[in-house]
Amino acid sequence: MSLAADDDPFCSVTEEILKMSERPSQYRVVAENRKARHDYFIQETLEAGLMLVGTEVKSLRNHQGSLNEAHAGEMQGELFLFNAHIPEYLEANRFNHVARRPRKLLVHKRQMNKLLGAIARKGMTLVPLSCYFNEKGIVKISLGLAQGKKQTDKRETMKQRDWERDKARILRDRG
Repeated sequence: MSLAADDDPFCSVTEEILKMSERPSQYRVVAENRKARHDYFIQETLEAGLMLVGTEVKSLRNHQGSLNEAHAGEMQGELFLFNAHIPEYLEANRFNHVARRPRKLLVHKRQMNKLLGAIARKGMTLVPLSCYFNEKGIVKISLGLAQGKKQTDKRETMKQRDWERDKARILRDRG
C-alpha cells in the first residue's frame, strides 16, 4: 500500500519546517557587545531607538560598527549613547559623519526617568548589548541596566559555565 504525499503526516511537517527556514530572521544583528555580559550583571534589558544620520545607517547596513567601549548616559536631560564606533561610509564624500559622536537614544520619558534614577541611586550603568535592524528596517539598540562584576564573580560565572558544558557532555555521552 503506497501513501500519497497528501496522506503522509510527516510530509506536511517537513514542508512547514522548510517554509520556516526560508523566512528571513526577524532581526538582523549589526553589532554586539559580548564583553558586557562578562563584565556586568544585567538586571533589566530594554529596546531603544537611535537618532542617526544617513551615512551612519549605510555603514550599519554594511555590518560595520562596534559597541565594545560604548555606554549610555545623561547629557542635557536626555539619554545619549557615548563612544559607539560607526566608521565613516566610504562612498560618501563631504557629507560624512563623525565616527564616535554622541548619539541620542529614543525612549519614552517615563522609561528615561526610571533609568536615570536607577543610575543615580544604585550605582548602576547603562550598557549597550546589541545593535540591530528590526522587521521594519529601523535601527534599534538593546540596552542593559547593569551592575559591575568583581573578579571573583567573573571566575564564578566561568566555573558555572564550564560545569554546565561538562554536564551536557556527560548526559549526551550517556544517551
